[in-house]
Formats: sequence, structure tokens, C-alpha cells
Amino acid sequence: MRIAVTGGTGFVGRHLIRLLLERGHEVRALVRRPERDPFRGSATIETVSGHLRDTEALRRLADGADAVVHLVGIIVERGSATFEAVHVEGTRAVLEAARSAGCSRFVHMSAVGARDTPDATPYHRTKARAEELVRSAGIAAAIFRPSFIVGPESVPIRVLARLHRLLPAVPVFGDGQFPIQPVWVGDVALAFAIATERAELMGTFELGGPEVVSYEEFVRAVGRALGRPRPLVHVPLPLVRLAARACDPLGPLAPITSDQLQMLTEGAATPNNAMERVFGIRPRTLEEALTFLSRRSVP
Repeated sequence: MRIAVTGGTGFVGRHLIRLLLERGHEVRALVRRPERDPFRGSATIETVSGHLRDTEALRRLADGADAVVHLVGIIVERGSATFEAVHVEGTRAVLEAARSAGCSRFVHMSAVGARDTPDATPYHRTKARAEELVRSAGIAAAIFRPSFIVGPESVPIRVLARLHRLLPAVPVFGDGQFPIQPVWVGDVALAFAIATERAELMGTFELGGPEVVSYEEFVRAVGRALGRPRPLVHVPLPLVRLAARACDPLGPLAPITSDQLQMLTEGAATPNNAMERVFGIRPRTLEEALTFLSRRSVP
């Protein structure tokens, strides 16, 4: 198959592209910053320079592709890259390019907790609206809602690793009992690859690891994997909320925003985990997923 990928230079995208090539597919990737193109000089990956607002680049990306995998998403808004612009309008543009090119398959990255309700964060509301665009596009589609993705490129894990290395005790927000279901990035990439290949897999699928753990347990697991377990200090949640609101104006430079704190405290468990039930993947345990911390330096 010839597969077009947006977000191919990102966290999940690099793992997915490597896997697609191993499985014998041709890959064409949209690259927003050619000067930072990790695929430059590759004889196996075709790249298209452009972004989600560049209709000509999207046309070239989708032209002749059997399937489009749309991974682009943001956690914090930056300038014109708002949640509305990236998640909703960006998805609309990619879908239009795929439809115009006659692509028969669309695989979309969403998130656990996506919902268009007043109590949701802008991130989750726009993710939900993008899902609706995919469902109504008239293309056979699979939508994925992963829980917290674990891998060497994970910014939160890199932050926690630095805290364990530098501090005598590691802070935890509130009681730290927010549920998450960490899932290894390679397992997520494999689910995407299978969904791309199997046209009968349509619908919305939640992806998680085999265990639901509390955030506190997750922080402790990072310390154990590093070989640097630290005592934890619980910071009262009202104080953390106040600090997050103060940091909101910093945007991408904020250590945590109010929206990110809300998403953390809501939790990210996947009661309808499709990883093994639908895709036949035995997901790595948290301990297995964190072994990379013991064998490499995490900046």
C-alpha cells in the first residue's frame, strides 16, 4: 500500500513510519519544517513540504495514496496554531484532500476523553469535533483514542526523569490517585498499522496498556525504572490549580496549564480497551514499557 502520513515527524509518527516500512508499505510524509526533516536523504520515504493550511501540499500528499493516516495534534496553543485551527480545520483540510484523491481509507488520531461538552477542555472539545468530521466524511475510517503514551520521546516522562535525578523528593499533584492506563508507543503504532491495512476495521477504538494505575504509581514506576526511586511530596491540588492559572499566559513555556491539569486529574483510563480484543496485540506492561529509561540517557 501507499500510505500518506501527517505528523510523521512526531512522537507516534516516527514509530509508525518505521513500522509501515518494515511491513512493506510505501510511505509519503508531510513535513512542516524541511530544515528539520528527519527523513532527509532517505531512499524509502517520500516527503512533501507543507502544513495543514497548504492545500497544494495536502493534494500532493494524498495523490495516489491508498490510505491517509492523520496524526497531527497539539497540547498547547501557539500563535495561529490554535486547537480549532489544528484539530478541527486541519482535519477538515486533510479529509478534503483524501476525498479528492480518492483515498479509500482514513486513520485518525484522537484522544481518550474527547467530548464536545461544556465541562471539557478546548483540547478535548476540538478533538471530538474532529472525530465527527471524520465520521461524516464518507471514507472508511478508524479513529483511535489512546491513553497516556509511553516512549523515549515523551515530554512528561523526560520531565519526571529529570526530577528524579535532580531532586531529593518528587512532587505529586493532590493525592495522585488519578487513573491512567499507560500504553507503549510501539503498541500504538502497531494498532495504527493494522487499522491501515484492514479496511474492515472501522469505528472508534480506545487504546491502553494492560494496567490501570494511579498517577502516583506511575511516578514511582519512573523512579524505579531509572534506578533512582525518590520519596514523593503531595502538593495540595488548590495550590497547583492556582500555580497553573498563573502559568497559563506562558503558553508553550508553561510547566503546566490549567487545561493540562484538568486532563490529568480527570484521568485517562480506557474501559473499552481495543488493543488485544480487536487488534490482537498483547500490550507491554508499564514496567516493560519503561525499560528504555534504564538503558539510555533521557535529557
